[in-house]
Amino acid sequence: MAKQDDLDPAHVSAIIEMALSDHVPFASIEAEYGLSEKQVQTLMRAELKPGSYRAWRKRVRTFGTRRETYK
Repeated sequence: MAKQDDLDPAHVSAIIEMALSDHVPFASIEAEYGLSEKQVQTLMRAELKPGSYRAWRKRVRTFGTRRETYK
C-alpha cells in the first residue's frame, strides 16, 4: 500500500484529478496507486482548500446515495 509521503507530486496531482472526477471510482485509484478510499480522503484534505474539500465530500456523498456504483 502506498503512502502519501511516498508519492511524487505528479502522482499526487493525478490522484487528485481522478478523485475530483465524477467518473472515476475509488477502486480505480486503489488499483492504480494502491491508496484506499480513506487514504484518498486524507490526501484530498491535505491538498485542497477546506471549502473545496467539503464541497468534494458533499458531492461524493450525494452521488453515492443516488447511484449504486460510485465512489
